[in-house]
Amino acid sequence: MKLWLTSDNVDWDAGRYHYAAEQMLLTLFPEERPEYPDFPAPTSLVSEDNAVIFTLHRGKKLTNMSALLLRDGRWNNGVVRFPSEKLDEPPEQLYHTVQRAVKQAFYKAGTMLLGGDLPWGSLTGVRPVKLPTKALLEGATPAQAEKELAETYHVSPLRRKLAMDCALQSVKAIQSLAPDEISLYIGIPFCPSRCVYCSFISAAVGQCLPLVSPFVDALCREIAAAGDLLRRRGKTVRTVYMGGGTPTTLSPQHLDAVLTALNTHIDLSRCTEFTVEAGRPDTITPDKLAVLSAHGVGRVSVNPQSMDDGVLERMGRPHTGEDIRRAYAQVRAAGAFAVNMDLIAGLPGDSPDGFARSLGEVLALSPENITVHTLALKKGSHLTEHPDELPTDRQVEAMLDGAWAALAQEGYAPYYLYRQKYMSGSFENVGWAKAGTESLYNIVMMEELHPVLALGGGGVTKVIDSGGKLTRFANPKYPKEYLERIDDILREKETLLL
Repeated sequence: MKLWLTSDNVDWDAGRYHYAAEQMLLTLFPEERPEYPDFPAPTSLVSEDNAVIFTLHRGKKLTNMSALLLRDGRWNNGVVRFPSEKLDEPPEQLYHTVQRAVKQAFYKAGTMLLGGDLPWGSLTGVRPVKLPTKALLEGATPAQAEKELAETYHVSPLRRKLAMDCALQSVKAIQSLAPDEISLYIGIPFCPSRCVYCSFISAAVGQCLPLVSPFVDALCREIAAAGDLLRRRGKTVRTVYMGGGTPTTLSPQHLDAVLTALNTHIDLSRCTEFTVEAGRPDTITPDKLAVLSAHGVGRVSVNPQSMDDGVLERMGRPHTGEDIRRAYAQVRAAGAFAVNMDLIAGLPGDSPDGFARSLGEVLALSPENITVHTLALKKGSHLTEHPDELPTDRQVEAMLDGAWAALAQEGYAPYYLYRQKYMSGSFENVGWAKAGTESLYNIVMMEELHPVLALGGGGVTKVIDSGGKLTRFANPKYPKEYLERIDDILREKETLLL
């Protein structure tokens, strides 16, 4: 879609607002990609058919941002007004004012053409809970925070409730955190095989077996260095999350080596939550679970994604629903683990009835947490190139609506959520939990509430300064690169201002 950002009488840096326009383009018309022509915007409504012309016009009292949308032989004009005095604000305040106007004007034009509001309205970010959380922390009542979602951003009633439930959990999490606490992420970039929907950086362990032992040795070096860094910075670890990949792809001996390094070099005396993703049931064995239990792991994931054998086969997951039940029984027999189970709405070959059956089977197992994801067609995944046989957006919506009702009836409540690009129906991923079993790490990570120090393959460290500014530091994604750069990684980590 062609995008022109123009002005009648305002000297503005239009290029700064390309990203805002592109975010709303992706939300309204996910199949489109932006183009910025090097010729002037058309003056005739019939000369273009797939374009948006943004125009900023300053009046004496009010400034208009209009988005003229030309598509499918029709045109719609969305207009947002704000006080002209805001154009004289400092640069960063001005940026936020105009950015919001670009998005809102485009949203108005787009939804007039599409015939109705979207589930998340004009919100385009991956963290919609940040808005009501900020409002609550600034003294707003829940009703006032929800009103902003409704009137300013046009969020649907169901999504407003979802956001408010999660915002209240975020506030609770913030109140539980101490200033000297951080969270720790350990990235294990190995999997037994690659699922068709996956874009995470992971290596099929059978193809790179010679790298596993050197990777574990390098990771143990990074863990030791991190422990020294945390002591010198006066920081303590509140939560630990080992993800990937699939950490339980490692052998019991390698798992023991990593966890021994953690317990040896890092003070975990104030750690209240230790999670290891054991997501693939074909990697779960009693001896691995015994290692996790012996090292104080208290939360694991057993992620079916679906309980339908046909859907599992389409995804490239070499296990069945019965394998999931077996793995879950082994986890329950191995110790006092809290269990999370993931399901994905919108998988190829699935249907609302099939998804409901999968959820019913998971609910019958009664895990502490259930995360309901919406399929996202991510770059690098097999489904991006082969999107056929996927359920429609309306079918995905039926899956999610049915899940909400079933989960609530069984005593689960939403506690964190996030969105992704290229997500079916522009919906969301939601973590549901029984009361008192919410994952603090998930809330902290998604809402960026305190620093997260990431070690291992593909880990992204997030440092938040006293002013709330976020800085990211990414470890190499692939095992080979991680091994080649381990000395540089250790030197670079020394510069982190945790």
